[in-house]
Amino acid sequence: MKIKLSRHARRRARLYRISKAVIFSILENAELAEGKHEIVKTVEGFKFPLKIVVNVENDIITVITSYPMKKERKK
Repeated sequence: MKIKLSRHARRRARLYRISKAVIFSILENAELAEGKHEIVKTVEGFKFPLKIVVNVENDIITVITSYPMKKERKK
């Protein structure tokens, strides 16, 4: 699958200092069906988990936004 970042996603990644490599590595390991998805992962180097919102259409994953969550995830 091809992975694209929207302009908004590129700006959020730069704002929160999230590298494209981190986003791509999370998405490469995810099994995604068609439609909109929210992925929350704990990543080393970030105090809070990262949330990545993506849309999948025609084997193209478009990252809509990505940001660190402000609160811990409830378990």
